[in-house]
Amino acid sequence: MRTQLYADPHHLFLHDLVLDSCRRNAPKTALVDASCGRRLTYAEYAETVESLARGLIAGSVKPGDVVAIFLANSWEFCTAFHAIQLAGAIPTLLNPTYREREVRYQLENSGAVVLITDGGNIDGINLAGLPNLHRVYTTRQHVSGTEPFANLLNPVTAVYPKPDQPSDSALAALPYSSGTTGLPKGVMLSHYNLVSNVYQLLGPHGTTLNSADHILCCLPLYHIYGLNVVLNPSLILGATLILMPRFTVPMMTKLIIDEAATMMPLVPPAMNALCQAAEAGQFPRDHRVHWVKSGAAPLAPELARRFTALTNILVCQGYGMTEASPVTHCGYLEPAFYHPDSIGHPLAETDCRVLSQPEIDPGDLTEAPSGQPGELVMRGPQIMLGYWKEPQATAAVLRDGWYWSGDIVTRDREGFYRVVDRRKEMIKYKGFAVAPAEVEAVLLEHPAVKECGVVGRSDETAGEIPVAFVALRDGFVENRKLGDELCGFVADRLTHYKQPREVHFVDAVPKTASGKILRRELRKSIL
Repeated sequence: MRTQLYADPHHLFLHDLVLDSCRRNAPKTALVDASCGRRLTYAEYAETVESLARGLIAGSVKPGDVVAIFLANSWEFCTAFHAIQLAGAIPTLLNPTYREREVRYQLENSGAVVLITDGGNIDGINLAGLPNLHRVYTTRQHVSGTEPFANLLNPVTAVYPKPDQPSDSALAALPYSSGTTGLPKGVMLSHYNLVSNVYQLLGPHGTTLNSADHILCCLPLYHIYGLNVVLNPSLILGATLILMPRFTVPMMTKLIIDEAATMMPLVPPAMNALCQAAEAGQFPRDHRVHWVKSGAAPLAPELARRFTALTNILVCQGYGMTEASPVTHCGYLEPAFYHPDSIGHPLAETDCRVLSQPEIDPGDLTEAPSGQPGELVMRGPQIMLGYWKEPQATAAVLRDGWYWSGDIVTRDREGFYRVVDRRKEMIKYKGFAVAPAEVEAVLLEHPAVKECGVVGRSDETAGEIPVAFVALRDGFVENRKLGDELCGFVADRLTHYKQPREVHFVDAVPKTASGKILRRELRKSIL
């Protein structure tokens, strides 16, 4: 059913498409920022993007430079993202809840020359000594040593650079993805990658997004789901985007009515919270929401059924990853193909294989039989160029043009895919990826910890929660106070959702002969 894209994505640059849409839809409302009440028409959005781009260029940002955005959902985030591209630079996106350790790592690894943030986000964070960082702009709360974001909007003369690379090699974004080993890696997404994925979503039998939509978004824009499934398609279509700074049931239910929302992208824990609100009579009955998109974490079939029964809203499940810009599969709303328990069919021009022996190269393998599990391996125009400064990590997942997902799926006779397991060790807490290796590295810095292992445990509210298994050094005694101290130790150094919710003390962490942690053995002990 999916053979065509919305349009030809070749030789197109994302910011040009957004600005073209702004010219076509000038008087229409592009953006509603619920954090401050500001509304931007498409004409105002374009004017702001162009002014910011001139300000960045006048501030010595050059083509190919990396500019970091460290902001919650806001009009400043959106316009800065597209302005950085217009200036010929590359936006890298930081989770606004990051702690100093995480902020410094991404700024240094990406080589960011400018940081756009807010005073509250960098309160107590030391940015000194970063070799490439020259300027820091703050949006609403000013702090010493930074420049007001408003300065970038001052009238200046600057010439927008012409692209010096084709769209399939020019980077449009550098989001970071938590790997299962080591620290997060920058994912190099070209303009062609991002535009292709938008056009896949908007193509025939893709999604039902349209220019009349009022899209209510609580997803964080620093995450690829919010960025390229919501922000970019919305603006390219000429729809209206209502931005929430974060998910809360009261704000969401109010905005559903006040802004006449027609669709909402969600994650399963948010759907669960809305189900509870509906059961308590707190979900509006006279809404106009036709469907929700579910992604970023596995969706339990019962939750999809319950959500629709309580709200009368259809559920379309999708699947993807940062490395795929992000969507590779999506379900349907048409009655004949409506299977909310499935991630649906692949998008147009996305080739998929389900391999039962994933350690062998794809060319030497046959497909797993229908209904039988195997690793999902894919190729398509949305697949990343590779990991930033990580050729070995790139080679491990991109082989002969195929991306190895690490996820175990089944494919039925009608071509519908279902995710059954992850070979990767990632923990999904409320849709956010938590890399066990990153949490373990922090725990090992505590003087009491000899060795440790971190795994996910199923949780009705969060999907999964991080659980730590810790073997202590001599001289330390296991007790509840020490467990709480270890959780707090991680929370002081990593963003809150990476904090272990439980600590189990063990004599030794089970490992293979080669020294790898046997996570399956740890999971067995908490089932």
